[in-house]
Amino acid sequence: MVNVSNLDKFESIKSLQSTIRKLENALSQMTHNGANTTLVKKRLKAVSIGLAMLENVWNQSPHHYTQEDLAEARNVITGLFPSIENSYAKSKIGSPQKTLLERRIKALALSIQAIDELSTK
Repeated sequence: MVNVSNLDKFESIKSLQSTIRKLENALSQMTHNGANTTLVKKRLKAVSIGLAMLENVWNQSPHHYTQEDLAEARNVITGLFPSIENSYAKSKIGSPQKTLLERRIKALALSIQAIDELSTK
């Protein structure tokens, strides 16, 4: 994961933190409404692992995840791309939504790279 600019690192970490907050809010609302929360919990865990892997690679922050956790997170994150890319395609050029989705796509792709890098060690 060489040649990632400091701006891209900053934006990626902020994007994943924002995604985690959105998932936490969704989980809270779904729990309150009695809805099935399995999918949101899986996504929250996967994005949290993705963020931890970026922080591990870029800032040498320790992590406590197993290879199994990393593999599952990678699969869940990969599964997010179709819906995000679909939303991205529908968003207007130059809109804040399009910018947010571009950053989210980049952040998730970088987190997959970080997971792959750590999985081979």
